[in-house]
Amino acid sequence: MYKRIQSFPDRGSETCFLWGPRQTGKSTLLRQLFPQSRVYDLLKADEFERLNRAPWLVRQELANQPPGKAPVIIDEVQKIPALLDEAQWLMVNKNISFILSASSARKLKRSGANLLGGRALRYELFPLVWREIIDFDLLRALNHGLLPRHYISDKPQRLLQAYVGDYLSQEIAQEAQVRNLPVFGRFLEKAAFSNGETPIFQNIAQDCGISSPTVRDYFQILEDTLIGRFCPAFQKRPKRRIIQSPNRKSFRAFHFSGDHRS
Repeated sequence: MYKRIQSFPDRGSETCFLWGPRQTGKSTLLRQLFPQSRVYDLLKADEFERLNRAPWLVRQELANQPPGKAPVIIDEVQKIPALLDEAQWLMVNKNISFILSASSARKLKRSGANLLGGRALRYELFPLVWREIIDFDLLRALNHGLLPRHYISDKPQRLLQAYVGDYLSQEIAQEAQVRNLPVFGRFLEKAAFSNGETPIFQNIAQDCGISSPTVRDYFQILEDTLIGRFCPAFQKRPKRRIIQSPNRKSFRAFHFSGDHRS
């Protein structure tokens, strides 16, 4: 068991989003920090089916909850975006606060979901950092990655393959984000070599047999599903305009969360 550094400073009684890739430990962290909270776990098939058919049940069940209690947790809220409307109503009319965890912002963005209009704070949970690991081993971290299960495993390669497989089937295929999964799988392999470096879209496109705009869209999917992110270059003068070529983001390096390379 790891003691995570992540907390919720300045949350008070405010509602907040907790974003983070799959298997970073969002559910475990929330249960540790808020043991008295009511939890709606949308990974449970029966809970998902019940609330997917009738999102208003959350409002009905929480309408009589006195304000000031522990926040209500909705885990994997992106699975039922309509719950965000119910959460907002309860926030405004019943002064109930929520913690809304999610592993993908893409589905919420594409569905035009209610992101609470600035009423919710934003926090992110990343894979492990060295301060959270007793007897931290740099070589192990580089070879295993920093997802909690992967770091302690004696056979991380199979877990990494399973992680990529679940990502392709659940995050990509189920949401119909790309039409050609084998090509996207090859893109993931090529993109891994750009970790911590400036990706050259044209080179990756040639290796995968796709266009540079498609590669750019694929990188956007990685960002939206919290698998990786672009790191902007430092600017001493905020008003200085950055010039880039049309086929590469020459001023940004791409980083995978927890180094999800397989």
